[in-house]
Amino acid sequence: MARRITLDFLRTEAASGVTLALAAAAGVALANSPWSESYFGFIEAPFTVQLGGFRETHSVLEWIKEGLMAIFFFVVGLEIKHEILRGELANPRRLALPIVCAVGGIVGPALVYLAFAGGTPQTAAGWPTPASTDIAFALAALAVAGRRLPPTLRIFLLTLAIIDDIAAVAMIGVLFTEDLRLAAVGGALAALALMALLGRWRKAPYLFYALGFALVWAFTLKSGISTSLAGVAAAATIPLEPRKPHKPGVLEDFMESLHPYVAFLILPLFAFSAAGFSFADLSLRDLFGPVALGIAAGLFMGKQIGVFGAAAVLIGLKLARRPTGARWIELYGVSLLCGIGFTISLFIGELAFPTEDAALQTQVRVGVVAGSLASLLAGMGVLAWAQARRPPELS
Repeated sequence: MARRITLDFLRTEAASGVTLALAAAAGVALANSPWSESYFGFIEAPFTVQLGGFRETHSVLEWIKEGLMAIFFFVVGLEIKHEILRGELANPRRLALPIVCAVGGIVGPALVYLAFAGGTPQTAAGWPTPASTDIAFALAALAVAGRRLPPTLRIFLLTLAIIDDIAAVAMIGVLFTEDLRLAAVGGALAALALMALLGRWRKAPYLFYALGFALVWAFTLKSGISTSLAGVAAAATIPLEPRKPHKPGVLEDFMESLHPYVAFLILPLFAFSAAGFSFADLSLRDLFGPVALGIAAGLFMGKQIGVFGAAAVLIGLKLARRPTGARWIELYGVSLLCGIGFTISLFIGELAFPTEDAALQTQVRVGVVAGSLASLLAGMGVLAWAQARRPPELS
């Protein structure tokens, strides 16, 4: 069952990568079209949500980031819990290579970014931006360019990206929490405790879990902590066991029901609203500014150096083995794909710099798009070349 869930996840992520690309392209196209004023007016329009004593006003983009993306992180949390308890991360012998490569894929981009943009505290704050890998884009690229490559490469990429997600959530919580409100934190913890108790009630209605998640999210939004943590924390309370014997588990039900909406609606909507930037407003300072160069170089250069370098050292010391059936050139191609940081990189970049600083936010978008696109094209090119020259007996 664990393998079936993983394969379903891989197929959905690979397919959603195309949707993400189209949504991002549509955002950029509209931002540079005669309808650009309507586009920016839509994503920047204030919107108020009020329910009883809860009242918050944010722009549409902020609501997508703080509201809908919390559901994305909830699904990420479900995926992490499943993989730790039942999936690839449950086997310690398989973890050494992707864990070390994931660490290299965080440290490498951070160091490269700081080499370009570490001159001032303001620009240095963006170092976590190129540290994550976009699972959907990376798996979609691998599916297109490497159809005949060994499936162990896909599992390696998925495992590495999951560990990246864990690190990204931790960095968001530690680095981008300001003005902490302890009363709201207490409310979020109490709501989490209620969700954990629900997990002990085998036949608890799914609506109760939804209400519990809404409470955790609302308190977290008020607390000053990123709502991404609310999503992951709430996912940790969802039980794996089924409500009835011989039925899918509760966690599996949530993953199967929410994942398509996240992959084909929430993430494309975020990409559409967050990726758009106007070429008319671009200057040489934006294109070649330290933040744009740091992010682009961190994703394209730092990721491949960190991931492939860590793999070469670990395998060279015989502390781990290459994914079964994979050649060095194929492992290098996958390392390049790890530089596709699109969704999480845009998310972290939005948090790293003040929203009102349009110049730095533009540099973030330019750097993320340029670095991710370079990694995508280079990775797919290497993998396609490697697949074309793969001996028939290995295919």
